[in-house]
Amino acid sequence: MSSTSEQPVLVAAATGEPEVNPYLMGVYAPVGEEIDASDLEVIGKIPADLNGVYLRNGPNPRFEPEGRYHWFDGDGMIHAVHLENGKARYRNRWVRTKAFEAESEAGKALWKGVMESPKGNPFGNTHGLNVKDSANTDLIFHRGKVLSTWYMCGTPYSVDPLSLETLGAEDFLGTLVGDMMAHPKVDERTGEMFWFDYGPRPPYLRYGVISADGKVASTTEIELPGPRLPHDMAITENYAVLMDLPLVQDMEAARNGRHKLLFDRSLPSRFGVLPRYGHGSQIRWFEASPCYIYHVVNSWEQGEEIVLDVCRVQRPQPREDARTPLAKMLSYLRLDASLHRYRFNLRTGQCLENQLDDDNTEFPSVDSRVVGGRNRFSYAVHISPDSTLKFDGLVRYDDRAGAKTEYRFGPGRWGSEAPFAPRDGAAADSDDGYLVTFVQDEREGRSELDVFDAADLAAGPVARVLLPQRVPLGFHATWVRADQLEPSRNR
Repeated sequence: MSSTSEQPVLVAAATGEPEVNPYLMGVYAPVGEEIDASDLEVIGKIPADLNGVYLRNGPNPRFEPEGRYHWFDGDGMIHAVHLENGKARYRNRWVRTKAFEAESEAGKALWKGVMESPKGNPFGNTHGLNVKDSANTDLIFHRGKVLSTWYMCGTPYSVDPLSLETLGAEDFLGTLVGDMMAHPKVDERTGEMFWFDYGPRPPYLRYGVISADGKVASTTEIELPGPRLPHDMAITENYAVLMDLPLVQDMEAARNGRHKLLFDRSLPSRFGVLPRYGHGSQIRWFEASPCYIYHVVNSWEQGEEIVLDVCRVQRPQPREDARTPLAKMLSYLRLDASLHRYRFNLRTGQCLENQLDDDNTEFPSVDSRVVGGRNRFSYAVHISPDSTLKFDGLVRYDDRAGAKTEYRFGPGRWGSEAPFAPRDGAAADSDDGYLVTFVQDEREGRSELDVFDAADLAAGPVARVLLPQRVPLGFHATWVRADQLEPSRNR
């Protein structure tokens, strides 16, 4: 099986000069084996009341990339640790997408990535965007399965949360037409899932609802002034919140076969609120200062207002120290975000916004049981000042107390998204539970799963599960509780 870990140097097409791609080296270097391991060594003690599975997705190219490699190009690989009765077992698997299977049959890479012209790529998504759909971005649990999704809108792939077997492209009992964005929202109280689909041609945005019985129950088109790149959305008890943000595609570059983004500060950020099952004509737009938002913390209704907490990027543009074309493109990956709150008054139409924290935090999570309702606690990773994207710690926010608690992993140690894992039987929206994350030790060349008491984050991990192989830095993670796993066991 071919791997890129020994070949990090690629030629920059614009200059002809060799450039070292940091997202193929060191803590980002892909792994080439799918393995299973049980009875893992533990430093400390896995809590007896922590039962479930931690899964994290991320890019892991199976074959040497064609042309310049962007971190988002890699094939989706899921790494998982199942915790049960104080024991831990590890498993990793590639997501068997249509593109992954085609390249496996060919024995080589067939797609060029987003920094190269898509001309000649075998196929893309349903919008005709001829880029490889690798399902490498997020993981969402719904109706007994995990959905592996892609950041530019693609086919969601169903994965068994225990075996990590790819069950196939998810079409929701034949009712899904088109694609789905990376971060659909699940309301665990109703069993519904909410999603959108965007693309470079009209309709630029579609919004839909998957009912509790697993079928598409509603879809509607949302009118936009042009193609946009929304990444996330929010729900409340009665509404969905969509975004029209001023980070747009450079259409001239697109016509020349290049992928280039522009942040147009002359445009406001717009937030569209519509009833969960509403028609696109019912959307109400609220304007705010220009920004970009990758990830939503949560949203809820409070009197006449909808409150939306996000990680807000004020200046989504290349770093000043990025000199070469490759460096400029990759520097977009280095997030510079902070916790921010919007209030949309449904009676007056007024939008208020304020920054809640000035620290650089991202990849937020709340107790999944309260998504769409008011939460007291939220959690995020802290972004390192390094030129490449690395998570150097965890942050806990207590909205009621206005308090913030932090933990740093230590020199050369980098984490992953850390979802909240409630203690068995714990009430929703308490801090009665744990944070679970992969940590890669750059100096030791090894990885581990760290478990933190969510109520005492600063105390450090209560358990460190040593993993049988290195886990490259990646994207999003989820925690699936033991009670949610029962349908998977019985399938």
